[in-house]
Amino acid sequence: MDILEEATIFENAKMSHMTTSDRVAASREAKRLILAINEIYKQTKSTMLMDVMKRLTVKKKRIDIRLKGRPSS
Repeated sequence: MDILEEATIFENAKMSHMTTSDRVAASREAKRLILAINEIYKQTKSTMLMDVMKRLTVKKKRIDIRLKGRPSS
C-alpha cells in the first residue's frame, strides 16, 4: 500500500472511544507515517507532502495530549 494512501486512511479514521493502548498504537503509527513521508519530502520538496505531514502532526499532537494529559499552568 502506498504511504499516502495509508496517511489518508489514518487521517479519516475515527479517534473517539479509544483505549489507552489504541492511542499509543495510533501515536506510533502517526510517527511512522510522518517519518516515511519526510524521507520522500527530502527528495522531492513537494508542498503537498508537507501539507499531509502537517495534518498528521496535528492529529498526533491531539492523541499525545490525551495520553499525557494537559499541562497544568
